[in-house]
Amino acid sequence: MSVLNLNTSISYLKSVGPNRAELLKTELGINTFNDLLNFYPNRYIDRTQFFKINQLQQNSSEIQLIGKITLVKSVQQKQGSRLVATFVDESGTMELVWFRGAKWIKESLKINTPYVIFGKSNYFNGMYTIPHPEMELLSDYKKNLRTAMQAVYPSTEKLNNKGISNRVVSKIIQTLFEELQGTFQETLSLNIIGQYQFISKNEALFNIHFPKNQELLTKAQQRLKFEELFFIQMQLIRKNMIHKSKIKGFNFEKVGTYFNTFYKEKLPFELTNAQKRVLKEIRKDLGSNAQMNRLLQGDVGSGKTIVALLTMLIALDNGFQAAFMAPTEILATQHYNSLIALLEGMNVNVKLLTGSTKTAERRLLHKQLEQGELHILIGTHALIEDKVIFKNLGIAIIDEQHRFGVEQRSKLWRKNELPPHILVMTATPIPRTLAMSVYGDLDASVIDELPPGRKEIVTAHRYDAHRLSVFKFLKEEIAKGGQVYIVYPLINESETMDYKDLMDGYESIVREFPRPTYQVSIVHGKMKSEDKEFEMQRFIKGETHIMVATTVIEVGVDVPNASVMVIESAERFGLSQLHQLRGRVGRGADQSYCILMTSFKLTSDAKTRIETMVQTSDGFEIAEVDLALRGPGNLMGTQQSGVLDLKIADIIKDHQLLKNARSIAMNLLKNDPNLSLEEHKPIKIAYQEISKKSTLWANIS
Repeated sequence: MSVLNLNTSISYLKSVGPNRAELLKTELGINTFNDLLNFYPNRYIDRTQFFKINQLQQNSSEIQLIGKITLVKSVQQKQGSRLVATFVDESGTMELVWFRGAKWIKESLKINTPYVIFGKSNYFNGMYTIPHPEMELLSDYKKNLRTAMQAVYPSTEKLNNKGISNRVVSKIIQTLFEELQGTFQETLSLNIIGQYQFISKNEALFNIHFPKNQELLTKAQQRLKFEELFFIQMQLIRKNMIHKSKIKGFNFEKVGTYFNTFYKEKLPFELTNAQKRVLKEIRKDLGSNAQMNRLLQGDVGSGKTIVALLTMLIALDNGFQAAFMAPTEILATQHYNSLIALLEGMNVNVKLLTGSTKTAERRLLHKQLEQGELHILIGTHALIEDKVIFKNLGIAIIDEQHRFGVEQRSKLWRKNELPPHILVMTATPIPRTLAMSVYGDLDASVIDELPPGRKEIVTAHRYDAHRLSVFKFLKEEIAKGGQVYIVYPLINESETMDYKDLMDGYESIVREFPRPTYQVSIVHGKMKSEDKEFEMQRFIKGETHIMVATTVIEVGVDVPNASVMVIESAERFGLSQLHQLRGRVGRGADQSYCILMTSFKLTSDAKTRIETMVQTSDGFEIAEVDLALRGPGNLMGTQQSGVLDLKIADIIKDHQLLKNARSIAMNLLKNDPNLSLEEHKPIKIAYQEISKKSTLWANIS
């Protein structure tokens, strides 16, 4: 059979037809023979054992029996009716029940004919019943492709209602194997198959659907998981290579006055070795004639902003402009203020553009930008509006990039004829496994050390019952000159409840910390921007001792004097949020603390999150735990969760396979970038087929 036949529509497969084909397409996304072949089971059942009715136990396990139906009747109930069949074998009697599809099932049942039935048994009123059993005539059962481990496929309620049961799906797949005569083209080279002792593609596909035994099933899974991850890595690495060879970037040939003046006269502290290493990587990209596409990861407070500024100054030295995009107004304003302070006395024109920028100010800003008088523009996604036109944008820096959709980012690319260099920054450490899969086409840099003089934040977990001792500790810290954040969760669905929590909390804080000895600020999402800003500024200037807030302060408020972060109802926060919030303290030279307040009732996931926070401050370690708890889809947010729509592999459980797949793909493409060697022919054919179908990876970063 030629490979093309795998692209045939499943409506042409015997026993499918147009109606079933349409259902399989809308419910499961199965359009072609190939989709059906790669529609993998999600679990397997041992179907080697048969029970007698008198051997059944009162547990709801799945059982298999042989017997006959002697009677079928409809029983009226409050809403509609149910269908009940009496099922007997030589040892006893039980009932089979259907609550849906009764008419169709009643017509298809044969009386006094041997059936094999399978399902979960229930025990009620002294009688065993199986609701909606899988049924097959014993004569058909003996003819069918039968294996010890029976595959169970993902399904939907609609498919079950329309009679497309697991047995029907299995039968359709069996027909597919018979039609194609089980000859599938090999997709890996003999070298890779030999190195990992993989079974052949034919064996793997057969044993994933009809495993002969447990060992062959494991081998089939390993082979198919590796292959899936391998071709994803091939696409990502190749995309990066093509990007570098085809997408020309501005060549920043020199490091000149702007960079050198700042580096020698303005740098507030000696750069860490990690910052120097990252700058070297960036400078190499900027002088390579190809567009830079780099991901910069570093924990809160590791000094990413300084690296970003030095990178923008290289653009200025080469006669280009720079853009710096942040996800929120607070964060954009924060970056603007810190850059203005750092660049004081230097002839660099920096402006801020957000939704709140006044019209007159915007007009001037647009004009200066087009004429090239404006060097650095900082802002929110207001930067990507069509009205914002740069004279020559050389670099775009995107902070906390996971908060921007693909479409928003690509608008920045189109601001020039040649795309600007791109530096994507995040303080949310991306687990290494996820970085390899999702950002595998970006070059990655990591700032993995904190600036000198920073002390590690002490993190403690306290229950609500210990609140008085926590208040006592806060008073001691304030007496030493420290400031305190107290943060309440804000979960949109229950804003009224959260708002009440916040206001109740605020009132109890004000009672415990009375004026005039103590001053307390409050900031939350329902306040006007100017009121929020006023309260923030009071706290930043040290006029208030305590800032009671919702998570609006999660990113971008830098108060070196704040030494304690109290997180209320910490069990309601995700790990990365807890880590971000903790990063708001520890900005100065004094010892800082993070106190996680919770109720006594904690789920096991919440316990794991709290324990992880207390035990480590390593963002990458925290991110790995978060990935294991939440899974890749949730970790990445909705815009990008579809990116990891894996059919069989799991990037958490199969991280070792992922590493192997990436390193093999890397070496292979380094030595044979166009896959022109004879031994790589199977890989090339498979790669071309996959690339035709896969639009997924086109938009990732």
